[in-house]
Amino acid sequence: MEIEYDAKHDLMNIQFLKNRKIVESVETEDGLVIDYGRGRKIVSIEILDASKRIEAHPLEKFHFTLVSPELSA
Repeated sequence: MEIEYDAKHDLMNIQFLKNRKIVESVETEDGLVIDYGRGRKIVSIEILDASKRIEAHPLEKFHFTLVSPELSA
């Protein structure tokens, strides 16, 4: 997963699948776009006018937790 913020265009992109062709883009609300690849897999989520929707410096407060199931014996 990769998260990018483009201050010049005020765009935040959260990419889940790298180097995948986008076959469909759906705007779910004004300024939020979900990009789908084959099989309706989510490739990325774009947030347009991001500074109006998130804090001023979103990546400064980035916290990522990976949760994985415990292995059973």
